[in-house]
Amino acid sequence: MSRIGKKPIQIPEGVKIEIGDENLKVLGSKGELQIELQRDIKVELKDNEILVSLKREDNPSKKAKSLWGLYRALIFNMVCGVSKGFEKKLEIEGVGYKAMVDGENLVLNVGFINPIKIKKPEGINFSVEKNVITVSGINKQAVGQVSAVIRKAKKAEPYKGKGIKYQGEKIRRKEGKKVVSAKK
Repeated sequence: MSRIGKKPIQIPEGVKIEIGDENLKVLGSKGELQIELQRDIKVELKDNEILVSLKREDNPSKKAKSLWGLYRALIFNMVCGVSKGFEKKLEIEGVGYKAMVDGENLVLNVGFINPIKIKKPEGINFSVEKNVITVSGINKQAVGQVSAVIRKAKKAEPYKGKGIKYQGEKIRRKEGKKVVSAKK
């Protein structure tokens, strides 16, 4: 059985949970998120905690067992997102590389002829300070996806480390070409 699925989710102050027949809505100070529940997953509210379990505990299907921990993690991320929010920071390294927010878009100048424009999805915010891009929002999956798209625009290369990388990410460096000395 799922060790993660068995853990209850604590509901912080200011977060409201609405459980419907086939969906769950989480409302908080930062916004609201909604998820459609699998028919084999049961979600109940007890004593300021959310409990995720299987509807048929005596003979659950293999699919239901595999989704149990997933749904618990998704609901936990929703509760954290509407109360605190999520953010990822990316660093730009390289001479002449820069980023700026232009209205709703993020504009990256990373060594190509034309600048790369990344449109801001709904619920995501961009901010740029010097060489650090901050992507923030209430949906953890969306924040991670947009960060991955930004990083993919110009991944840090292994020789000089130029490009875009996550803050704290270590880039394994490779040695350049060695000059072979002529023997006499």
